[in-house]
Amino acid sequence: MLRIPHNVQLRAASQGPSALKWIDALPDTIALLCDQWQLSVGAALEGGTESLVLPAIQSDGVPAILKIGMPNVCNTANEAYVLQLAAGHGYAALYAQAETHNAILVEQLGSQLAQAQLPVSEQIDVICETLNTAWMPLSDSHGLMTGAEKTDWLANFILQTWSELGEPCTKQTVELARDFCAERKAAHATATCVLVHGDAHEHNLLAANGGGYKFVDPDGLYAEKACDLAVPMRGWAAELLAGDTVQLGIERCQRLADLTEVDPTAIWQWGFMERVSTGLVLLQIGLIDEGRQYLAVADIFAHANTP
Repeated sequence: MLRIPHNVQLRAASQGPSALKWIDALPDTIALLCDQWQLSVGAALEGGTESLVLPAIQSDGVPAILKIGMPNVCNTANEAYVLQLAAGHGYAALYAQAETHNAILVEQLGSQLAQAQLPVSEQIDVICETLNTAWMPLSDSHGLMTGAEKTDWLANFILQTWSELGEPCTKQTVELARDFCAERKAAHATATCVLVHGDAHEHNLLAANGGGYKFVDPDGLYAEKACDLAVPMRGWAAELLAGDTVQLGIERCQRLADLTEVDPTAIWQWGFMERVSTGLVLLQIGLIDEGRQYLAVADIFAHANTP
């Protein structure tokens, strides 16, 4: 019997009929891919919301990870493209791709950084160290979403979803997030753009076989580095709420800036935009307590009017 992780079920329910149909078809899809790629697979892994992830063993005995993306939510073709561009530098290696089934086979890595029992400050150190390795300049966007396009998407998503969910944070917070979107769009410049992961959090950073860490599950964008630093900036909301939220936020932002030599104002703005949008997504899919924490921090930041 295939057991679907709870958070994947929640996300599928929030997406409607196509995602629920995808869940029903998963046993057949897995069987087909196992036959096509000569795999044996284990039980589904916990942690994600947008795909089914299973450990696998290839016919030559090499371990791998089979990932099958949820339709209209997780585009594994884009992920495969990003992994090809990265060529293993800071990212898991790509073994195979099946666009028809929205599936990829990638290098199996070790445990998540989130499982390492490290203080948040040390997790941030590891994320920044790996990002400094993974960021690579590109001559152009290579067809990836640009940072400017991402800001447009965020601005529209935040306003629409905030309204649909009954305005779960202050109007001031939404207006500030949209103002920051406009500022980061205006700052977009080819000279400062690199290949960014787009979701560089502690659950997407896994221990590498030769030491250090590597990223998995990239969104892949052509954007300024602060776009990636938004993710550790937005995370660990409970820690920020447990003390002087504004001061702790400022200290985290400065730590990220010091570790990467990126403008702290850009980090703060991207982090705020992502904090609001992620909080709304969490509410959308039913992770209510976590979503409220994200938005509570955003409201505090907005009220303090901190740049």
